Amino acid sequence: MYGPVVIDRLEDRERWTTRHTAILVIGVALGVAIRIALLPTQGLRGDIDQFVGWLNHIAVAGLPNTFEQELTFGPVVAYIWWFLGLVEPGFRTATDASDTTIRILMKLPATLADFGLAAGVAFGLRARPTWAVVGAVAILLHPAVWYVSAWWGQYESVFVLWALIATLFAINGRDGFAAAFLAAAVLTKPQAVPLLVPFAAWFFARGGVAGLGRATLIGAVTALVIWLPFLAAGGPLDYLRGVSELQGDVFSILSLRAWNLWWLVQEIGNDGQFASDRVSLIGPITFRMVGFAITGLLAIVVAFGVRRDPRPRTLIVGLAAIMLVAFSFLTTMHERYAFAAVVFLMLLIPESRMRWLAVAFGAVFTLNLVAAIPASPELGRALPVAGPLGIVGSVAMITMAVVAVALLRDPPTPESGRSEASVVVR
Repeated sequence: MYGPVVIDRLEDRERWTTRHTAILVIGVALGVAIRIALLPTQGLRGDIDQFVGWLNHIAVAGLPNTFEQELTFGPVVAYIWWFLGLVEPGFRTATDASDTTIRILMKLPATLADFGLAAGVAFGLRARPTWAVVGAVAILLHPAVWYVSAWWGQYESVFVLWALIATLFAINGRDGFAAAFLAAAVLTKPQAVPLLVPFAAWFFARGGVAGLGRATLIGAVTALVIWLPFLAAGGPLDYLRGVSELQGDVFSILSLRAWNLWWLVQEIGNDGQFASDRVSLIGPITFRMVGFAITGLLAIVVAFGVRRDPRPRTLIVGLAAIMLVAFSFLTTMHERYAFAAVVFLMLLIPESRMRWLAVAFGAVFTLNLVAAIPASPELGRALPVAGPLGIVGSVAMITMAVVAVALLRDPPTPESGRSEASVVVR
C-alpha cells in the first residue's frame, strides 16, 4: 500500500508574489466580463429551450418525478434545476428560453462551475505559483470553456468540476472523498463514465482489493443518497431506460460531428452524411462493437499504466488519456465530449510535453466545437465541420489520443528536473 501523496515537495515550493495575484485578478476579471457578455445571448436555442422544458416539468411535477421525461442528464442536474425552479417561479410557466432572465439562469450553473474549475487547477498547481496562475487564467479564457458554458449553456463544466475535485482528493491521499465526488460526476452526466477506469486502477494500486472495494462502497452509498428522492417514482430505472433508448435510436450515429475515427468513416465512406453505428461491419459485428473493442483495449492500457505507477502525475495523465480515447474511438460521440481533457491537461502544463499536448488539443477541440455548432452563419461558412478541415482535425484528435496513452507509459525521469514534472510524490 502506498502512503499519502502531495503535489510537490515542501522544499521545492515557490512563493506567491504580488505579481502572481495581480495577474490572477486580471484573468478572473476578464473571465467574468466574457461571461457577462455571453450569458444573455441566444446561444444554441434548441438545446436551451429543451432544458427549460425539462426544468418546467420538475418545477410543476416535483423533483421525485423528474425522470418521467427522457432526461439525458443525471440526478445531480435535476437537483440544480429543482433549485433554480425554487429561486425563479417563472420556470413554472416558461416553456422555452425566450425570456432573458430564464436564459441567464439556465446558463449560470455551468458558468459558475467554470470558476470552480479555474480554482481547482490553481489549487492543484499551488506549489508552482506561475503555473497555477497560467492554468487558472487559461481555463477562464479558454474559448472552448466559455463557448460550451456561457454561450451554449451545456453542463460539461459541472460534471468535470466534481471529477476535478475527486482528482485533487485522490492525489492528496483522500480516496474516500475522491470516490464520493466521482460518483457525483457520473450522476451528473453519463459522459463521466470513462473516468471510472483510471480511478479504479488508482484505488486498486493504492489499497489493493480492499482499497478498491472501499472506494466502490463509498461511491455506491453516495449514489444511493443522491438517488433517494427519486426511488419511489422509479427514477433510476426510468433514467437508464431513457439513456439506453436515446443511444440506441436518436443518437445511434457513428459520429455526431465529433472529429474522431468515426467521423473519418462517415466522411470517406458515406459522403460526409450521418450513418448508423448499428450497421453490420462483418457478420453480427457492428461499428458500435468495434468502437467498444478499440476503446476497451486502450482503456486496459490506461488502467495498467496507472496501476504500474500510481503517482499523481500518472493518474492525471490517465484521466486525460481515457477521455481522449473515448472521444476518438467510441461511436455516438458529440463534438463537446472531450471537454474534460481540457481541464486535466491543464494540471500537467509544467511538463513541456503535456503543455504542447494541451495547446494542440485545445486548438483542435475549439475548432471542432465552433465548426460543429457555429455561433453565426459566417463562422459556419468559414469553418465547415465536414471536408478537409474535419479530416485533418479527426486525424489530429486520434493522434493526440494515442500520444496521451504513450505519455502515460513514458513518465518523466528524475533527471528531467522540475520543469518536466507537474506532480511529485514524497
